[in-house]
Amino acid sequence: MSVVAYAPASSANLSVGFDALGAALAPIDGSLLGDRVLVETGDSPFSLSAVGRYAHKLPDDPQKNILYDCWTGYGEALVARGLSLKPLAMVLEKNLPVGSGLGSSSCSVVAALVALNEFHGAPLNEDEMLALMGEMEGRISGGVHYDNVAPCYLGGLQLIIDEAGVISQGIPAFDEWYWVVCYPGTVVSTAAARAILPAQYRRQDCLTYGRRLAAFVHASYTGQESLAVVMLKDVIAEPYRAALIDGFHQVREQAARSGALATGISGSGPTVFSVLKDAAQAERLKAWLEANFIQNEDGFARVCKIDMQGARVTGKAL
Repeated sequence: MSVVAYAPASSANLSVGFDALGAALAPIDGSLLGDRVLVETGDSPFSLSAVGRYAHKLPDDPQKNILYDCWTGYGEALVARGLSLKPLAMVLEKNLPVGSGLGSSSCSVVAALVALNEFHGAPLNEDEMLALMGEMEGRISGGVHYDNVAPCYLGGLQLIIDEAGVISQGIPAFDEWYWVVCYPGTVVSTAAARAILPAQYRRQDCLTYGRRLAAFVHASYTGQESLAVVMLKDVIAEPYRAALIDGFHQVREQAARSGALATGISGSGPTVFSVLKDAAQAERLKAWLEANFIQNEDGFARVCKIDMQGARVTGKAL
């Protein structure tokens, strides 16, 4: 028996929603932007190998790979239900760069747990899976954050609640928006990106953050596109993290000249995103980014829409 699961890239924060908003991404050319994981019957309790464009960036020791933690964590969840893991082999197809700001670790976690759950007959429900995904992601980032794993798993534009037994809920997205994302090929670790943030914020910044997030969610539900766009501004992270991304301000200026409605940092960076309404303008901005922002062969740019499907089982073999 074998199962393959795919999990899409995601963009967290979206400027206005630090730690509270995230969107799954799907390139408009039909390609897959995310990781895949194969789980198949094995001869030993566990084995792991990695393939894909960014496999060489992963630890050589399988026990230092987040998929090992997913296997042990999922096994503990099964034991709590009176079940046990089957002998299995896992193959990670690593298609997202580590430390890119596109939810790379979340991609691996979500794809692995979806494949493991399907392989064992889906004993864990959606809420249990999402909670476990958050726990696994927290082992990498140093704290439980759902703004990547929730959209990666559930798809769409997710508002992180994490109160009253509710982890995340989807909110309406503007279907006509094109999301141009560009990874320059450099790395900004989540830990470093968090370390650069101040320990305390001014009261006015906190009030501005809350007001804009509330207005963005309201505008999303009421279809007020012009209001939603104006709210895509960051007073929490971008003023500090922009210094970690070479050329960020030039990207913002060029994006505005190219017709972008808004530009920001995807997650903790260094990937940047721009929102546009015209497909041709989006493609031209993508070309400019490829020529002027990408710094090495690891970088790439994509024109995306929001992936409404999220993680899914795609087949029986990579």
